Amino acid sequence: MNRREMLLTAAAGGAGIALGESAVAAPQHEPDSATEITWSRKVPVRWDMDVAVIGGGMAGVGAAAAAARSGAKVVLIERFAITGGMLTVGGVANFCGEMEGQGEVFDEVVAGLRAFNAIGHEKESVFHYETLAIVLQELLLKRGVKLLLHTRFVDVCEKDGRIQELIVCGKSGPEAVRAKQFIDCTGEADVARAAGFETMKGRRSDGMQLPMSMMYFVRHLAEAAPGPLLPEGWFNPVRKEEDLPMTSVWPDGPGGNAIKIKVPMFDATDTESMTAAEIQGRRRMWEVMDYHQRIEKKPWILDHCSPIIGTREGTRIVGDYILQVDDLRAGRAFDDGIARGTFYLDGHKPDDDKRTYILSEDELKVPPYQIPLRCLIAKDGKNLLMAGRCFSSDQLALSSARVSTTACMMGQAAGINAALAVQNNCDLRSIDPADVRKIVLERGANLVV
Repeated sequence: MNRREMLLTAAAGGAGIALGESAVAAPQHEPDSATEITWSRKVPVRWDMDVAVIGGGMAGVGAAAAAARSGAKVVLIERFAITGGMLTVGGVANFCGEMEGQGEVFDEVVAGLRAFNAIGHEKESVFHYETLAIVLQELLLKRGVKLLLHTRFVDVCEKDGRIQELIVCGKSGPEAVRAKQFIDCTGEADVARAAGFETMKGRRSDGMQLPMSMMYFVRHLAEAAPGPLLPEGWFNPVRKEEDLPMTSVWPDGPGGNAIKIKVPMFDATDTESMTAAEIQGRRRMWEVMDYHQRIEKKPWILDHCSPIIGTREGTRIVGDYILQVDDLRAGRAFDDGIARGTFYLDGHKPDDDKRTYILSEDELKVPPYQIPLRCLIAKDGKNLLMAGRCFSSDQLALSSARVSTTACMMGQAAGINAALAVQNNCDLRSIDPADVRKIVLERGANLVV
């Protein structure tokens, strides 16, 4: 298909932002059918691949690298200039969860970081995020993965549950990617939503997602920073500790720290809400920085802020199985288990900005558990897999399994499954899950629960 009709919906309204406001509401709009337009154009099919991976975070890297190792011709589509997602672009320079037994892709990532002496200085899991970007880039290129950076996913050409092409857009303009198998690692289920496949979002009662976080970075001066940081009349300065949002101070190399603040009540799948979240996150950054400098007399100056707010939850794709929090609590094993989670239930309350959790403290810990291959296959699709934040799970299960180590492990399994389907010229469900699991184990994964 070289011709695709697309529907664009223009939603009216704004975020209502004015100087001095601290909170920015998350706009929610229903499409107005009176403002719909249709447009179409011929788009060249520029790439014809075996496997197309959309999203270059750790899940996408794991998927692309594993599929390429299995002999598939792979393209990885990434909207930023580097892969690694929030670990690199966002500066979240820490691997959560167990670092051993995640599979050969993750092992090679860690080996690369160690070769650069870029991991383990503050603690074993902390690394230098700019170095990680280089390590991931070279890993993918060494395996022959075609990288499309600065490239955004736009739409799909889908028929009867089978995705045929993707429409992407970079500096060359709209172009098409044709592939036999597709892996959605966008975190927001962008591919599945464009195809009209069933998705789920947020908590059941009101759809509210796990809260976002803004990362920013400070450098230490020899003495107190000169003068107040926040000019008079700007935003709502914090003067009491109890008025601070949840604030975490992380290591960031000699003479520096990374600061993470909680930014709740925004929707990662809504354009205006994401805009408002970024605005609110940067306002809160200045308010918290001012408190640390003015009240606590920290000798800190602002170095830089992450160019994108951190998202814990976007949209999850409904798969052949939905992983439940009770599966985690039971430490459940599956016949088609292909990844292993160990992180606690990191489910921050979505409707306040404090260090509060959905569950009580004694309910957060879970034993090791498996993630079945069925959670990586879109229920409505014949050739769509997913890995990372958009895999098939409930919200609390996601709060554990979303971390980068487990996401990479999921991606590796998805890439193996996709490559096997290409080799056998069949749909995903025609591949015996035992064959995928066998290769996952051969490539160094620990699935013991």
